[in-house]
Amino acid sequence: MKNAALTTTILTALASTPSLAVTIYDEDGTTLKIGGRAEARFNISDENKSADTDSFKDKSRARVKLTGKTRISEGLYGFAKYETEFDGKSELTNRYYFAGLGTSFGEFSYGKQDSAQVLLTDITDIMATFGAEAADIVSGNKDKRENTFLYSEKFDDLTIQASYSAADEDNTKDTESYGIAALYHIGSVDIGAGYVSQSNGVNDDDQVNLVAQYSFDDITLGALYTVGSEADNDITGYEISAKYKPVKRLTLASVYNYQEEDPKAGTTVETIDEFAIEAVYKFNDNLRTYAGYKFQQIDNADDELQAGIRYDF
Repeated sequence: MKNAALTTTILTALASTPSLAVTIYDEDGTTLKIGGRAEARFNISDENKSADTDSFKDKSRARVKLTGKTRISEGLYGFAKYETEFDGKSELTNRYYFAGLGTSFGEFSYGKQDSAQVLLTDITDIMATFGAEAADIVSGNKDKRENTFLYSEKFDDLTIQASYSAADEDNTKDTESYGIAALYHIGSVDIGAGYVSQSNGVNDDDQVNLVAQYSFDDITLGALYTVGSEADNDITGYEISAKYKPVKRLTLASVYNYQEEDPKAGTTVETIDEFAIEAVYKFNDNLRTYAGYKFQQIDNADDELQAGIRYDF
């Protein structure tokens, strides 16, 4: 069994977007880091049109993140994370806020954080602009879940996460859910599986995820297959992703997302059918620019263009 500190490093790399951070306090085994981003971006699509607006929509945002860690004793430490986002049009959005304990047999945390399934869905969630839609069936499968208890550990090449999200009478959007996910690394291949179940007092829903990833040289290929039920409707989906780095600072990516719903009474309906491409150019570790285009295959759905420039600090 690996040391829990290694678990933190690996799971963070798997489950979050890379960003820089500056240590602002480091003394007596306690560290505090601050980081974030400023991101100017826009979206162009007929989906944005209304009586008062045209196809152009500003989607700029800024984020600030604080992370802390404190050593308690040999093999025992505490950790916490807070991240907020501001888009210039509304109040601050608290994306993450959780705290926990790290031990020699895993990490335990509570707060607003990702469900265990994000360990798997991040395999195909690779783009700065589009994608990662077919995996959304039940809410317990998603990231940034409130009232969530999470356990995570790495056993050699096997990473395991388990989560439980409690229902909150003051937040009717969230349902009670629990899930487990495992990801196994074999050379250049990663394979994983997960299960999540949830209940809102009326319906009992669930979802199964299967993923695989293959990396060689500068190419990474990923695939996700998911099947679940929501309100007695059967839903099936899959995502396929590809990423290529022709040169050090340039990354090219593409994803295909498909999802269909089979209602209890009715005919099967395609709910997602889209293909997206993207290019990201990093000038250095702090500054990058990107552009992506989504090709919609669903009738009456419009294509989208999104581009931006991002500064990480």
